[in-house]
Amino acid sequence: MVTNIIEVEGKMERKKIEILLVEDNADDAELALLAFKKADIIEDSQIHVVRDGVEALEYLFDTEKEDNLRLNHRPQLILLDLRLPKLDGIDLLKKIKSHSEAQKIPIVILTGSKDMNDWTESYGLGAECYLHKSADFSQLVEAAGLAVLGAFEIEGSSGG
Repeated sequence: MVTNIIEVEGKMERKKIEILLVEDNADDAELALLAFKKADIIEDSQIHVVRDGVEALEYLFDTEKEDNLRLNHRPQLILLDLRLPKLDGIDLLKKIKSHSEAQKIPIVILTGSKDMNDWTESYGLGAECYLHKSADFSQLVEAAGLAVLGAFEIEGSSGG
């Protein structure tokens, strides 16, 4: 079980986690949410689900000024499918990792793609983890917990 408990003035308090799930398939989104619930994360999380790459960009950034994108939301973790409508996951990953503030957000690729080019390109662009959707459900639960723990470690080390 993953816990994210912090001590504040002698009291134990659970810290809220903001997670962005970018997934166009409703069944896969539901499976990811179920994994977070099973890993005892969902009660302490604000999980925002978007269905395509453009919607993810609009959630993360003020897209009115394309030449100077301002970060609107900074989730502690992004779960990203690669095969998305409107703007695919690789292009979205490139945009996020090229932004000075957003590049610090840990990104876990959660995809059905078995293309080795997707794997190498995702890691090359800065993805923290690549998880295939056909993974055993217990692996997905474990990965959900580890991803959240990793997001806290990255956030703590970056002072944010």
